[in-house]
Amino acid sequence: MKRRVSDEQLVELVEAAIFVADKPLSKKHMKETVLQDIHVSDQRIGQAIETIFEHYQTRGVRLVEVGSGYRFQACPSLSPWLNMLWQEKAPKYSRATLETLALIAYRQPITRGEIEQVRGVTVSSNIMKSLLERQWIKVVGHKEVPGKPALYATTKLFLDYFSLNGLDGLPKLPELQTEKLDQMLNDPSVREPSE
Repeated sequence: MKRRVSDEQLVELVEAAIFVADKPLSKKHMKETVLQDIHVSDQRIGQAIETIFEHYQTRGVRLVEVGSGYRFQACPSLSPWLNMLWQEKAPKYSRATLETLALIAYRQPITRGEIEQVRGVTVSSNIMKSLLERQWIKVVGHKEVPGKPALYATTKLFLDYFSLNGLDGLPKLPELQTEKLDQMLNDPSVREPSE
């Protein structure tokens, strides 16, 4: 038989679960693990999360929702001081890597050939391998053209890393850039290279 808990106890349990989890925690995962023996509705879990969210609004740590669930993270304005805790520098990514990742994020699903078409240069295998190894992108299918090239899209780990709840959280592209990308990707005179 499932136990009942007060709203205060539920808030404490959800807060502690998110705090100790080694990765973002979804409502579904909470229900299947820490809350499995407790009688609780999705609405009550949502209310508990909202209570926690409000509590941390004026603190140095915030509750945020990212692609795969909820996590606590430091307030971005504190990063100049908090960065001193880590001696190693964050990895630097080449412009080519960031351009490739941006094209995948904004135009997914997209083939390597389409990325090369927009960038005007060949995409290094090392770039694609690096993005796949970081699990920021994945193959989501194959385009129905000769050679059946792989279609790439971003993952929940990409959203988590960049603190995004969804792709709608990406910065908006200027309309002129959007139109230019659409024209380049829809130009029938450009043949899709096979991979």
